[in-house]
Amino acid sequence: MINDDHPRDPAIRVMLLPRDTNGHGTIFGGAILSHLDLAGAIEAGKHCESRVVTVAMNRVEFIAPVFVGDVVSFYTMTRGIGNTSVTVNIEVEADRTDGSGRVKVAEAEVVYVAVDGEGNPISISKKEV
Repeated sequence: MINDDHPRDPAIRVMLLPRDTNGHGTIFGGAILSHLDLAGAIEAGKHCESRVVTVAMNRVEFIAPVFVGDVVSFYTMTRGIGNTSVTVNIEVEADRTDGSGRVKVAEAEVVYVAVDGEGNPISISKKEV
């Protein structure tokens, strides 16, 4: 269970529904990956004037299952900023609908690259955050 002594604001928070389930009745990992990617892009975008695209999911670890109705929060933190790229760490926590509390269900490291209108990598124009 997660200790909330220092509350954080998630990049995104979603309730996952029956349409997001796999054949085992838990939430499909691909649904988590989709939201994880969106949350990371929001974080990366804080550092760029241009749009960003995902170039690598260096590491994704599914720690615990997510169940229908769980409210899932995606917490992000910039790990590094390069010439064209931003590396983001993402922690995923689920508030259980059964009242058992909040648990860490996944974590990842994702790399985004700033691109121009044609999708070519460009130097990051750093914004004040």
